[in-house]
Amino acid sequence: MKMSVAALRIIRCRRLSTARPAVKKVLPCMDLRKIAKVTGAIVIGGCICVSYEVASLNKAVTIDTQAILQEKQKSYIYLSTTSSTEQETITTGLTHRARRELHKAARRFLEVSSKILLHPLEGHGKDVDPHECALWVLLKRSRSCSQTERLQAVEDLAHNTHWQDYQYQTAAQALDQRAAVGLARMPGVDLRFFLPPPPLPQLEDGLSVEDGLRQLLASLPQSEVDECVQYFTSLALRESTQALNAQRGGLWCFGGNGLPYAQSLTTIPSEKVESFCLQALVQHSKVSSHCEHIVANGGLQLLQRVFQLRRDSPKIQRNIVRIVGNLAINDNSHTAIVQSGWLSVLAKMAQSPHIMQASYAARALANMDRDAVQEKYHDGVYVLHPQGRTSQPVKADVLFIHGLLGAAFKTWRQKDLDPITVPTAMQGRDNKDVDPNTDATAARGRDDYTECWPKSWLASDCPFLRVLSVEYDTHLSDWRAKCPAENQRKSLAYRSSELLKKLKAAGVGDRPVVWVAHSMGGLLVKKMLLDASRDPDLQPLLKNTKGILFYSVPHHGTFMAEYSVNVRYLLFPSIEVRELCRDSPALKELNESFVGVAKAQQFQILSFAETLPTTIGPMIKILVVPKHTADLGIGDLIQVDVDHLNICKPEVKDSFLYKRTLQFIQDALGAHTAQ
Repeated sequence: MKMSVAALRIIRCRRLSTARPAVKKVLPCMDLRKIAKVTGAIVIGGCICVSYEVASLNKAVTIDTQAILQEKQKSYIYLSTTSSTEQETITTGLTHRARRELHKAARRFLEVSSKILLHPLEGHGKDVDPHECALWVLLKRSRSCSQTERLQAVEDLAHNTHWQDYQYQTAAQALDQRAAVGLARMPGVDLRFFLPPPPLPQLEDGLSVEDGLRQLLASLPQSEVDECVQYFTSLALRESTQALNAQRGGLWCFGGNGLPYAQSLTTIPSEKVESFCLQALVQHSKVSSHCEHIVANGGLQLLQRVFQLRRDSPKIQRNIVRIVGNLAINDNSHTAIVQSGWLSVLAKMAQSPHIMQASYAARALANMDRDAVQEKYHDGVYVLHPQGRTSQPVKADVLFIHGLLGAAFKTWRQKDLDPITVPTAMQGRDNKDVDPNTDATAARGRDDYTECWPKSWLASDCPFLRVLSVEYDTHLSDWRAKCPAENQRKSLAYRSSELLKKLKAAGVGDRPVVWVAHSMGGLLVKKMLLDASRDPDLQPLLKNTKGILFYSVPHHGTFMAEYSVNVRYLLFPSIEVRELCRDSPALKELNESFVGVAKAQQFQILSFAETLPTTIGPMIKILVVPKHTADLGIGDLIQVDVDHLNICKPEVKDSFLYKRTLQFIQDALGAHTAQ
């Protein structure tokens, strides 16, 4: 029974397995090929169809490329300064001609990229960053034919501080010269708006900076120059030759002004010799026809090299900027000044915390800004306020004229609070060559100490004023004169004639004027106004003079002129000193004539007189200008317990001396001081 059951199970299993056998379909080879062909045709056809649709769509759609052009600015190549080591690495193996071609190509690239400014921006850039669009709108308006629109655009550019670094660099490349100069004169402008100075060409083998200065001086004509210009030129060339010989032979130098010892065989040019050369160039830059020669002979690039080399010498840098300021008086030199990279240098220097540095740069920039400034500031005339573009209208002028041994800035500094820390050389004179960055200045003991109170205090109290300071050379002795041939040029008559020309060019007389003078400067003011009363062309200056403030002016002379501090002063007193003698006939005539003019014109006059003696030597104290000689005879006279040097240096802003000075200026100008 068991066997039959087992057999039955086997039979059923076999039936089960054989009831529905698995079907295995084997396709023929031809069918597989057909399937592959159909599939491939579908894929290829789909790709072709998609590509055709994309191409058709690309042709059919029109895109406003203005926004794309805006975005392309982000991928432009921006020129930036590199270190000297990097520059040497980059330029290795390139010839001078190849580098010149690269510079031409770069300039062409910038010109082409800036042409987008020629197309209107209105109505475009809806999807563009508003800050990005605003930048290009302002750049477009800075080229407007309307002066008002240009000035406003430059002001708006300077006041926007939310742009990215690449946007500042783009603007630096797109700005035209007129707008760039205007931006440089905006207070606190971002310096990224200005392109750095271009790389300077390599000096020829064996030539130094000193040699370049000598060659430049030798190339300048000697025509149309006076004896002093010839003197400075010959002095510079002589000193330079002596230094060169000493460097070659290592010998001591004698003769002429001489160098105590040339700086051995170093490759660094002698700072003293450079000063002589720069002093000569200052004189040449005052001659209009010589300015063209200086520019044509590469003088701007050479001055740029000296400026970079002497970063540690503020005096040399000021002389260089002084030359650039003289060149800028000629409108034809503006393009060369900008192309040689001076704009970024001047913009940075104008923001210097040191008043002398900032004032020298401000004068040069003002002479270049013909879009907003019509006046020209000649050598020795400095604007203390406003030193840049401002929306505050100028309603009146205040002029500061220093006296014997004075200077445009140091005469008007705050009183030295700690005379012990002040060097002896500074105690006896207001030396304009004393640098404001010296340790003595820092040691005067106050964080709020000012090197020039008319700029710091008066400009703050009367922002509607234009404050000018005038500088001219004076000497106690002809032995100390910078140019022995200039004796005839130091008289009051000559100085009056020269300063009147400069002040007229600066626009003095076009609006109400108040004069502030110290010591001999008061005599010069009287002489200028007396000359103006006799010149029809200067009548506006006379009529617009509202007041004169005299600080210890020797209207009747001073016996200090007859007093000898040093033997050389006794033997060779300068013409300035001789004109200051007591009861001088020339002074008497000047005073009587001026009093008549002052009464006729109804000048307001205030005189300050010193009461303390002045220390002018190790053991000598003198009351330089006593009360009777400081009394003009008209106006108010106030005695102050200070000496002759400090009569024009208020101790603090709240002092009686400054507050009375401020009150006089405001009263003299009257309604013109109304805000």
